[in-house]
This record gives sequence, structure tokens and C-alpha cells, in this order.
Amino acid sequence: MSVLVVTGTCTGVGKTVVTAALAAVAAARGASVAVVKPGQTGVGGAEPGDLDEVRRLAGIDDVHEYARFPDPLSPAAAARHAGMPPVRMPDVAERVRDLSSGRRLVLVEGAGGLLVRYDEEGSTIADLARWLGAAVVVVARPDLGTLNHTALTLEAMAHRGVQLAGVVIGAWPDDPDLAMRSNIRDLETIAARPLSGALPAGAGALDPAEFLVAAHRGLAPSFGGGFDAAAFRAAFGPDKENT
Repeated sequence: MSVLVVTGTCTGVGKTVVTAALAAVAAARGASVAVVKPGQTGVGGAEPGDLDEVRRLAGIDDVHEYARFPDPLSPAAAARHAGMPPVRMPDVAERVRDLSSGRRLVLVEGAGGLLVRYDEEGSTIADLARWLGAAVVVVARPDLGTLNHTALTLEAMAHRGVQLAGVVIGAWPDDPDLAMRSNIRDLETIAARPLSGALPAGAGALDPAEFLVAAHRGLAPSFGGGFDAAAFRAAFGPDKENT
């Protein structure tokens, strides 16, 4: 079983783009890929959701959304506010296991951060990863404040026995400031390993062919890409600010 869970250090960090990049690179290498969104919030009815973005960018149709709620809240709060049944993470785990039996890779994109609640019992995406024995890709912001958010996320994972697959910067700008440049090395120190990728800001607006190129450049070889963490560090480290 090959399952990767994608979470973020908080909301709006680029989880969907990173999920699409992982799917696009794997599919381009001939792997069968499914993408799961256990619970989509802030989207109602037939409105496009995160999996529609993954479908467009990665060019795959094997996508699975198990619940959606109209209010932009945590899945547990959104279900409660809408008077709808919450997402049952044990059921999600069984569905993902079934999917993984016939796919090379199953990607599971969480909502918000690692410890966002999906039901009134407090089930989280960290619990799902632990039940599945799946490693977690942590998507982080590049800017000021990301070090604390990333450290807290990784500490919570370690406390729960959840394996880290890598830290990926979800949106790296064309003109990074000093904090962003400095954060490269500090993010690697927190993770105790090199960065596993950095997707360019605005990647979600690319067409599928352009996106595949950006995805390959922005993901480490462990994910099938060509991202070179040492070269990225050398190109964007704080000593390069005024060069």
C-alpha cells in the first residue's frame, strides 16, 4: 500500500497545488494515482472544489470526495453548523485502503492543518495517517511565522508516531524577502532533513503542461521530481539578497 497524506501548517498554504503536483508527477511516470479529499468545506452544491483543481492541473479523474459542507469552517464545525453527519475518519481509512489495493499511489489531502477536527470525537488527519501507516507531506508557507507553525506540526506528528515524508514550500515567490530566504535553512533544521520541494507562487494558474514542468522542478526526487534542495538553498539563501 502506497498512501501519502498531505497536510499544511495552516490553511491557505498551497496543499491543493502540492497534492496536484504529486499526482501529476506520479501519473506522468505511468503510476496509477487516486486522490482523496475526506471533507471539503466552504463549498456547496455543485461548486468546484479542491479536487476539481487537482483534476484540471494533474489531468487525472480518479478523485474521491467523501463529504462537503458549505461553511468555511473545520469539517467538524461545518458539519455541526449545517446539521449534517460528520466525516467518519475510520470509514475514510477503510475506503483509502480499498483504493490503495488497486493503485500505485493514493494521495489524501486534509483540510486546514494537522489537528483540525473532523468529528465530535476529535478525529484528525493525523489519526488517519497513523491508522493507515502513511507518511505525511507537510506543506509550509515561506514567510514570517512559518517556523513556529512548522515546528508545532512536526512535533505533533512525532508525538503521535506519524512519519514525515517531507516539507514542501507551497508557494515560493519570484522575489522572496529576507525572512523567506532565511527560513530555508531553518525549515531544514526543524525537519532535520533538506526541503522536499518548493512550488512557485501562482502554479495553480498554469495550464496542465506548464504545471507538470513546474511540479517536476518543484518536487524532490523522492517524489519523482528534480528539485535540488542544495541548489535551491544556494540560489535563495539570505546571502543572495543583495547580489
